[in-house]
Amino acid sequence: MQQALPLRTKLQLGIYTLINPFVRLLIRLGLTPNMVTAIGLVLNIGVALIFIVGAEQGNRGDFSYIGWAGALVLFAGLFDMLDGQVARLGKMSSLYGALFDSVLDRYSELILFLGICYYLIAHHYFFSSLFAFVALIGSMMVSYTRARAEGLGIECKGGLMQRPERVVIIGVSALACGCFAPLLGHDFKLYIPGIPVHVFETMTIFTLPLMIMAIMTNITAFNRLTDSKKALEEKEKTTTSPKVFMLTVLLLSSVAGYSLPASRVAPEHRQDKPVISFPTPKNIPNQLFYIQRDPNTNTIICALNLKNGQLDKEDPVHVFWIRYTEQSQQQELSYIQRTFAYGIKARHMRNEEYELSFVSYKKLPLHLAKSGTNDYYVYANVNQKKVILKRIYLRIEGGTMWMPNVKYIQLEGTNALTGESTVERIPV
Repeated sequence: MQQALPLRTKLQLGIYTLINPFVRLLIRLGLTPNMVTAIGLVLNIGVALIFIVGAEQGNRGDFSYIGWAGALVLFAGLFDMLDGQVARLGKMSSLYGALFDSVLDRYSELILFLGICYYLIAHHYFFSSLFAFVALIGSMMVSYTRARAEGLGIECKGGLMQRPERVVIIGVSALACGCFAPLLGHDFKLYIPGIPVHVFETMTIFTLPLMIMAIMTNITAFNRLTDSKKALEEKEKTTTSPKVFMLTVLLLSSVAGYSLPASRVAPEHRQDKPVISFPTPKNIPNQLFYIQRDPNTNTIICALNLKNGQLDKEDPVHVFWIRYTEQSQQQELSYIQRTFAYGIKARHMRNEEYELSFVSYKKLPLHLAKSGTNDYYVYANVNQKKVILKRIYLRIEGGTMWMPNVKYIQLEGTNALTGESTVERIPV
């Protein structure tokens, strides 16, 4: 049994049925979706100009400018629907087109509210102008909350005051104000006995919906925020920590091998024992430290980068592979590996000391320094200890290549203060 479509979707489909012949005409005339979007922006600029002219040349009781502005708002709003349909029916959809549409929609809305606020302030509707400004804030936050949530990878489309509803409310209320003003009278006011001020006037036909919009848009934005919070918390439960993921990509991408599923890990490997026996790199000239991880023996070597016997101060560390699974051959990093994964950035600090960081993981700064015997070494400050690095080891138990179950990151080396061997772990 098919699920019934929401009322909003049914209305949207009905409108599409009505406008599709016009959409096909626009396509035959050679208009692109971006052109249609731009026309909508120009029309909204026209709306703002009508409000501004009404503020400058009209009097407080002349609501004709509001009526004409409302009619143009509805006509301009039609182009908000046309651009998407032109893209779909004309098979001209593009990522840039979606961005272009969103940006120009925000400009259109800001310019529209500029005209409304200008008109209300000019004719001394200060209280109503305040609500119009709050409605503008809410409108922007409804759109921004959705854009930011989708940028974080979650859907965020709920709420009552989306852009089509806002356009209809402003357009219909303004048009109604202009149309009913001659019937009610330009200075019509409704009083209730016992209340010293009027509770309704002709202008209320336009300003009351703005007040409702000011409240509802901000409620919609807040609801989207709370819904996004729940969705993000749920997403975080099912994804790897970003820090761990970045370091895992650093160590796993471009390396042949796989991780054993957790359910298949042998009992003897369920402790802190490595899954395999790792080789120790030997006779590597100018080696500083190396990096290994389960369950592949291919190793990343970080060595001094010397030119003519002198340290290259612009690029002091040379990073390369020893691929033990391929007859222990050395292999340089590719451009992509060096630029986005394994490369090390260096910043000269003082004398012969540099701050180092992997291009894909900057949370654990390392330092390259020169000892009293003129030998270079790399150290890290971990658990309030200065550790001269020899090896970085990533313990993986289960998972997949791109979503491994990382238990801890282990730094092995020498305590610079005591000279004793030390192992420091960063739990995950």
